[in-house]
Amino acid sequence: MSLKSSNKVDTNRYELTIVVPADEFESAVAKVFKRESKKITIPGFRKGKAPRAFVEKYYGEQVFYEDAINMVYPSALEGAVQEAGLKMIEDRIDFDLIEAGKGKDLEFKVAITTYPEVSIEGYKGVEVVKKPVEVTEEDVDAELTRVQDRNSRMVTVEDRAAENGDTVEIDFEGFVDGVAFEGGKAENFNLTLGSGQFIPGFEDQVVGHNTGDEFDINVTFPEEYQAEELKGKPAVFKIKLHEIKAKELPDIDDDFIKDISEFDTVEAYRADAKEKLTASRQKQADNDADNQLIEALMEKLQGEIPEAMYQNRINDDIREFSYRLQSQGLDLKTYLQYTGMDEQGIRDSFKPQAERQVKVRLALEKIVELENIVPTDEEIEAEYAKMANVYQMEMDQIKGFVSKEDLALDIAVEKAMGLVRDNAVIKTEE
Repeated sequence: MSLKSSNKVDTNRYELTIVVPADEFESAVAKVFKRESKKITIPGFRKGKAPRAFVEKYYGEQVFYEDAINMVYPSALEGAVQEAGLKMIEDRIDFDLIEAGKGKDLEFKVAITTYPEVSIEGYKGVEVVKKPVEVTEEDVDAELTRVQDRNSRMVTVEDRAAENGDTVEIDFEGFVDGVAFEGGKAENFNLTLGSGQFIPGFEDQVVGHNTGDEFDINVTFPEEYQAEELKGKPAVFKIKLHEIKAKELPDIDDDFIKDISEFDTVEAYRADAKEKLTASRQKQADNDADNQLIEALMEKLQGEIPEAMYQNRINDDIREFSYRLQSQGLDLKTYLQYTGMDEQGIRDSFKPQAERQVKVRLALEKIVELENIVPTDEEIEAEYAKMANVYQMEMDQIKGFVSKEDLALDIAVEKAMGLVRDNAVIKTEE
């Protein structure tokens, strides 16, 4: 393979003229013939036994050219892109065959999309405003209240009517225009009043009723309700209330603390809670500062970014999201049905995130280039070891999945972010 020419034809688009030597193309044609000959029948020959010359005479000299071109094309394109010093991204490739023939070089043109040419200035000295980190005794009280709530238990209430915050066990069946509708019936359903789990007005009308009551609820489905046939329709639900349960909170004392933690006293638990809250808020403040730096880098990045980079990133994000759904026993198609979204809708929802990811990566890669950031072999090996530990795999297996070049660039990008962070001007919010 040889690169005959490389010409920029548009922003982030290059046209390459590629030549594959005649002997290499002939070798590919021979391989295709050997693979396909078993399927070919020529009059006067048994199936699969006709010589290549007879097959080409019968079907035409170019009968195997398309498959042969497909065979040599990937490596030829990859070599040409590398020789041209370009970095290609996954996008539309325009192919134009110039010449192919017996004893002749294979010559073709391709138009590819390349990584954008970007620039960035002023990434040192970015001003960041950080909120002061403070944890008050009221914050610790709130944390203890959350722990108290997590350790509460539900008790049956028999001496009063249902209130917001209670969990009620009910049977219900819904009717529109006097006809029961699909999905509007359940028995022994547990509903927490005030949670907003059901359509507006439903839970409010359960409040005030007692165990054993049978009653009707009148509601109107919202205009934006997911079921088309129920949008904006008035409905009647027939209810039977079986049981009312209320949350019973434990007392916060030393015995309670011993039961739920490694501490012996409320005082010791409070001190630990305050320390953890401080660390958590410090991490949040650092993340907020990083987000400000990232926004600044995105604004400072200059260059025209191909739409294909955003779409490829969306594809990756949706793929990762789909894997997470599968780990929860759900597939993407079912998720879309539940949420009422279509494929374009979910792509649109991922677009802002994808644009941010692409722009930040390009900005940091440019800083890597400008600052000549090169990770050491020790840093690369340490990262491989870290990944092996996380995924519980041998390092050689990890190296088979992640190339040294890709990992080195990821480490360099992290170092670039560290450089931006170390050179930022930090101001404390008043």
